Amino acid sequence: MGGRIIGCMSGVIRRLFVVAVVVGLAGCRGGSKGAAAGLSYHVRGTVESVSVASQEIDLKTDEIPGFMAPMTMAYKVVDPAAIQEMHPGDTIAATLLADGTKDDATNLRLADVVVLTEAQADYVPKVQYHVPTAGEAVPDFKLLNQSGKMIGLKQFHGKVLLLTFIYTRCPLADYCPRMSRNFAEIDKDLAADPKLYAKTHLLSVSFDPTYDTPKVLKSYGGAYTGKYVNETFAHWDFAAPPVDELKRMEQYFDVGVTPGPGTTLQHSLSTVVVGEDGKVVAFWPTNDWSVDEVLAKVKAAVR
Repeated sequence: MGGRIIGCMSGVIRRLFVVAVVVGLAGCRGGSKGAAAGLSYHVRGTVESVSVASQEIDLKTDEIPGFMAPMTMAYKVVDPAAIQEMHPGDTIAATLLADGTKDDATNLRLADVVVLTEAQADYVPKVQYHVPTAGEAVPDFKLLNQSGKMIGLKQFHGKVLLLTFIYTRCPLADYCPRMSRNFAEIDKDLAADPKLYAKTHLLSVSFDPTYDTPKVLKSYGGAYTGKYVNETFAHWDFAAPPVDELKRMEQYFDVGVTPGPGTTLQHSLSTVVVGEDGKVVAFWPTNDWSVDEVLAKVKAAVR
């Protein structure tokens, strides 16, 4: 599955995903003015029509949980460059921004647009992204963890592994920090049951290996577990793959990453439960999963 992230910056920014990001789309939102003060939802749907003159598209959306049922509506597109890349029939994901409350939302607009599939047959993505599917074996990717030790995913066989992607400088509270907060809750919940704790492991993978060195990851991880310098990381690793391995991981786990303004990265999200046999159990390409939902999948996978 291939796609491209458009918006946030001028021109087309290649890749995708998804998130996601978006839905799951994450990452830059430097150009998403008003996001902090208003509403923000992940949305995906099919483009019905495009009006470059009015900077608007008609989008047939899937259900937006907590906001509205599936429907076709007109939406403004925040980035003028983004609309140039969309065509009727394209499937997109985006961040839906709105002012007011969910019961009285106004000024609906789309930011962080990601084209998931193109109606135009002449577009061939440079990179093909894979969507993790239940039952398939996960490759033995290698990473450098917070303790400066090379680890491989295969070493977690025999345990249920919960894996997600982050980078420590992420400025958006609803993306990487949200993933890490959720993982911290899950870690504490599992710790309450010694048997579950012994049969599970958490792994936060950074897609910023140049900056996220073992020292940085150790500090970041200790802050989220709440144990700081006393954290042993026996149950939750924070690790970054080497650059060449990172690309393979991004493609396998459907994570798109491109440079954003300054030191930010524009990225999608990916959270995966890997069973004791090293095979995919569940995959979430968004940030809208709940702790209870993921915990249920993890616990059900423990034999």
